Amino acid sequence: MRYLGDVLLVTPLLRSLRIAYPSAQLDVLVYDNTAAILEGNTDVDNIIITPLRIGYRQYMALLKRIFRRYDLAVVTQTGDRPFLYGLMAASFRIAVVPPKGATGWWKRLLLQRWTEFDNEQSHTVLQNLKLLDLIGVPKDFTLVAPQTDNAESLTRFEFLSDDYVVLHPFPQWKYKRWTVEGWVEIGCYLRDQGFKVVLSGGGLQEELDYVAAIAQQLPVDTVNLAGQTSLAQLAHILARAKLYIGPDTGITHLATATAVPVIALYGPTNPIKWSPWPYFFAQDKNPFSSIGSQKVNNVSLIQGKADCVPCQMEGCERHRQSYSRCLDTLTVEQVKSFIKPLLRI
Repeated sequence: MRYLGDVLLVTPLLRSLRIAYPSAQLDVLVYDNTAAILEGNTDVDNIIITPLRIGYRQYMALLKRIFRRYDLAVVTQTGDRPFLYGLMAASFRIAVVPPKGATGWWKRLLLQRWTEFDNEQSHTVLQNLKLLDLIGVPKDFTLVAPQTDNAESLTRFEFLSDDYVVLHPFPQWKYKRWTVEGWVEIGCYLRDQGFKVVLSGGGLQEELDYVAAIAQQLPVDTVNLAGQTSLAQLAHILARAKLYIGPDTGITHLATATAVPVIALYGPTNPIKWSPWPYFFAQDKNPFSSIGSQKVNNVSLIQGKADCVPCQMEGCERHRQSYSRCLDTLTVEQVKSFIKPLLRI
């Protein structure tokens, strides 16, 4: 019950439960702005949607729908709201709980089994899968991307027959952004090498404006898809690209799940916890270490350089609209050095 990336990183847990209980009804409760990441997911029977800001009547209707309807509730977030929903949904509950000494200690008293949240040394996929140890279910490490059966909706994307690279320049929070100048230079470089440039992005006005400003500085045949695709359509487009480049954002996690080669630009974020989960990585260990640029399977993670990296803070000014020096100083040449072997330039 958080962001797109959080929901996508729960899909290995869902796949594991589906394999263990093939005839069970498996429902997922998510916020309305993240439900699309589960489109076409055959591991899920029903997607229950709730608004981020919920009114009293909506809250009561939701409780009526889920109250004691389930044999098992699995809570993957430590917040109060998802915990209370799990408490209402089933008499047998397992959950991730805050570390000892933190607020929320009382939650342990209301659970049958629990595992402690680790914000530094456990990747989010592994954190979610630890819940399976509590009920003796084997782990499957596969991320499941959204998909659409509507082939006709994809025919308008004429560039799918070209050699193209997808750039996703806009993360939700400013402190995770690379420079506009960097994106423009990389886009021009890729076009000079014979690859069409495709820009992806969401439909919020700030993001549309940001991506449009970059598109205006790129070659005229650049394709700007910002606000033009569903997540399932975007997953289809990503899977057929020669390369994807993006920052620490949910779409970078989505790209990784499609098996496309990915270059992920990271700064303050801890890669141990929040790196993209590499395609075909099926080991019960963290795929990336905390420091340094690294490559695992289809993911090349480029980390900005500074003594404080990764600080795990919200930029240099400690708020979401802050700059991050480690990303501002990440050079185009560093990014090119990863592009060249991947595209055989």
